[in-house]
Amino acid sequence: MLRAALAFFVLALVAMVLGATNIAGVSADIGQTLLVVFLILAAISFVAGMISGRKPNLIP
Repeated sequence: MLRAALAFFVLALVAMVLGATNIAGVSADIGQTLLVVFLILAAISFVAGMISGRKPNLIP
């Protein structure tokens, strides 16, 4: 999901440089939404891990 957000931000930058402001705006909005969703899910996962008390699996 983080890769998709970064891809949309890059697409927005390229579209802005080429003068396609509508596409740049939409791409930036999609990228921002994906980034917010990623951060919310990461925070929920962190809190759930803290509450459950499970330690992460470390691969030797």
